[in-house]
Amino acid sequence: MTTVQGSSLLKLAATHRLRRAVLAAVLILAGATLARAELPSDPAVAPPVSAGGVLLPVASDARVVGDGERTRFVLDLSGPVEISAFTLGDPYRVVVDLPEVTFRLPDDAGLTGRGLVTGWRYGLFARGRSRLVIDATGPVTIDGAFVLKGAEGAAARLVVDLVRSTPEDFQSALQKTALTREASNTVGVTKGDRLRADSGRERPLIMLDPGHGGVDAGTIASSGIKEKDVVLAFAEDLKRRLEATGKVDVSMTRTDDTFIPLGDRVRIAREAAADLFVSIHADSVREDHVRGATVYTLSERASDRAAAALADKENAADAVAGLELEPAEAGEVSDILIDLTRRETQTFSASFANTLVGELSNTTRMIRNPHRSAGFWVLRAPDVPSVLLEIGYLSNEEDEQLLTNNDWRGKVADAVSAAMLRFLQPKIAAAGQ
Repeated sequence: MTTVQGSSLLKLAATHRLRRAVLAAVLILAGATLARAELPSDPAVAPPVSAGGVLLPVASDARVVGDGERTRFVLDLSGPVEISAFTLGDPYRVVVDLPEVTFRLPDDAGLTGRGLVTGWRYGLFARGRSRLVIDATGPVTIDGAFVLKGAEGAAARLVVDLVRSTPEDFQSALQKTALTREASNTVGVTKGDRLRADSGRERPLIMLDPGHGGVDAGTIASSGIKEKDVVLAFAEDLKRRLEATGKVDVSMTRTDDTFIPLGDRVRIAREAAADLFVSIHADSVREDHVRGATVYTLSERASDRAAAALADKENAADAVAGLELEPAEAGEVSDILIDLTRRETQTFSASFANTLVGELSNTTRMIRNPHRSAGFWVLRAPDVPSVLLEIGYLSNEEDEQLLTNNDWRGKVADAVSAAMLRFLQPKIAAAGQ
C-alpha cells in the first residue's frame, strides 16, 4: 500500500467512524434491535447429556419406505420425544422439530430417498432443539407424524407418513399451519445490546463466521467430508493464531455444530460492533478440475455467472435448514446516512479483499480472478467490512486432501491472519498495540 493510499484510507476510516457513530444513534432512535445467538455445546464432542444433566435421546438408524403415492420416514430413537411437523414450499419440504438428540447415523444417511422423498438432513437447530428436513419430490400432505414407544428393550420410532398432494391443497395446508410455522422458525436467540460504534474495547474485534452448521451440512464431498466441519476446524485454527498475537480480539458466530440463520450471523457481528467479518466456506462445482481459494465481496450485480450461482446457493442456506426465505431487510432507516456508510464499508471490504488475495496468493492456489463479488446475504452489514472466503473446493480431490491437512490449514490460516492484521493495523496502532 502506498503512502497516499494509506493516508486516503486513514481519512476514510475517520469519516467512517463518525458516520458509524451517527448511524448507531439513528438505529437506536428507530428502535432497531439486534440479537446474539446462544450457542450450545458441541454434540460431536460432548457426551449425550444436556446442559441440565439429562441424558439425551440417541438417533441410531433411519429408513424411507413406500412409493410415489404414499411414503413413510422412520427414525429409530433410544426413547420417546415430543415432535411437531409442518410443510414448506419452494422447494417442497417437510420439517420435523424435536428436542435435542444425539445423532449416531451412518455417514451416508439422508443422501438418497425413495417414493415422495428425495433426501433428508438432520442436526442441531438451536439450543436444546434438533431438526429434520425432508426434501419432497413435489407437494405432499403430512398424513401422520408421531412417535411410537418401543417395547421393553426396543427402540422408539419417530414416524412421518406422507401422501401425494396437489399444489392447491398444499397451499391451503400452508395457510392453516402458518402460526405453527412461525413458532417453529423462531430460533434460540436473546435480546442483546444495541449497536455502538465505540465499543470501548482495547483491541479491534474480528468476527469469524464458519459457514453452515447443524442441520445444514453445506457441501458434502464424495468421501463424506462435510463443509460445515472443515470450515469450523479452519476457523478454530485461525482464531487461535490471531489471539496468540495479542493484537486483536476474536469471536465466532458459531463454535460448534449449530445452525445459525444468515440474518443472525450478520446481527451477531453488528451487535458486537465488529471491525471485520469473514465468512468461511468450502465450495463445490460440477467441474471437478476447478480448485483454489476465492475471496468474495458484496455487490448487487455479480461479477460473473459463477459468483452469482454461488451467492444463490449460499443465500439458500436458511431454506436448507427448514426456514422460509426472507426478503432483504427493508425495516432499517433508509436515508443518505446509511447509504454513505454502506458505500464506505464496501470500500473497506474491497481493500481487505485485495490484501487477503495478496497474502493467499503467496501461500496456496487461487482460482482465476480470485476477487469476485455477488449479492451474498451474509455480507450485507452496512457498517462492518465483510468478505466471504472460499478456502477451496470439496468437489476437487486435490483440494479436499489439502482442506483436511493440518499443515496446509496452518499455513493458510497464517496468511489470512497476516492479511487481517495488516488491514487492521491503523486500529491496532491506535490502541497502542
